[in-house]
Amino acid sequence: MKTRRLFLLLTTLTITLGSIAQDKFDESPKDFQKFRVIMTTDFPPIGVVKGGDNVPANRKSDPDDMQSMVRFLLYANEFDIEGLVATAGTFAMTAEKKNILSVIDQYEKVYENLKTYDTGYPTPDYLRSVTYEGKANNHGLNVKWGYNKQPYTDIIGEGLDSEASNAIIAAADKPDPRPLWIGVWGGPREVAQAIWDVKNTRSEEELKIFISRLRIFLIAYQDATHGWLMEHFPDLFIIESRKTYQGMFGGNDPISDLAWINKNIRSNHGALCDIYPHEGMGCTGVCEGDSPAFLYLISANRGINNAENPTQPSWGGQYVRRENTNHYIDSLGGSSISRWRKDFQKEFMERADWCIEPNVKNP
Repeated sequence: MKTRRLFLLLTTLTITLGSIAQDKFDESPKDFQKFRVIMTTDFPPIGVVKGGDNVPANRKSDPDDMQSMVRFLLYANEFDIEGLVATAGTFAMTAEKKNILSVIDQYEKVYENLKTYDTGYPTPDYLRSVTYEGKANNHGLNVKWGYNKQPYTDIIGEGLDSEASNAIIAAADKPDPRPLWIGVWGGPREVAQAIWDVKNTRSEEELKIFISRLRIFLIAYQDATHGWLMEHFPDLFIIESRKTYQGMFGGNDPISDLAWINKNIRSNHGALCDIYPHEGMGCTGVCEGDSPAFLYLISANRGINNAENPTQPSWGGQYVRRENTNHYIDSLGGSSISRWRKDFQKEFMERADWCIEPNVKNP
């Protein structure tokens, strides 16, 4: 009985001290959890390449997004996926969810094998139900790619909401204590529009609550709303990977080059891996510049980092906090990702095998 009382006392003390530490800043890795996520991507059609004089613009926009989506879907069992969002980016500046839906069709062909390893893999129909389209140049907007190319007011504002921006609001408003992680692989217009709508329709206190529920991971600087988010919302949790993401580029590494992905991913690994492009915008081979937006969370579930503290090492990179903000910016650069290449490539190879080899121990 004394032993039990002592155990209960120590447990209570541990919980109390843990709460105090969390209030200040929790430096310890978290236990495994399913992060709530939305991934937004300037997503190309299957068969995308990075160049060619006679290739339509939409066929040479960001093949690395296709690469990242293949890897992300192989990890879909580790997330509560609230949305897959097509946004504007690179050459075509169009947002077409049909491109994401076509990849889900390929996922469906390997789903039966994947779920023998974990029944937590979402069904293809569920993924289709949370796939949304943002607004871009194919919707009458004139979205320009890159830094300082136009005022943000050109592309967000009254009447410019989309099914994607509305889905972001709805997900953040859910009565779920977990934050909503949004990986921004292309332009952040949809995230910015969601925040603009809340800012202009709710009280300041309600805006603060909404902002507190978001965790944004920005890859590069891809449209004018990027600067608006960074400049106007110092309390918004943002990881800004301007260059760190380039640590994913592995074209010259024997465990990421073209020969490696041809052998371990692209050839004889099922319908989903079949569509993994042989190149990205940065190199030939693994060029998944957008993957840090979710690898960051995967390494948190490996006990490597606390997702609430981007200053710690992680598969998605290591960042430094910008003074007087809740923003985290480049620090050690690409090496803070490439140092983990052996680990995340090993898992990638294993999961690619799952697509063709059902788990006989758990049929």
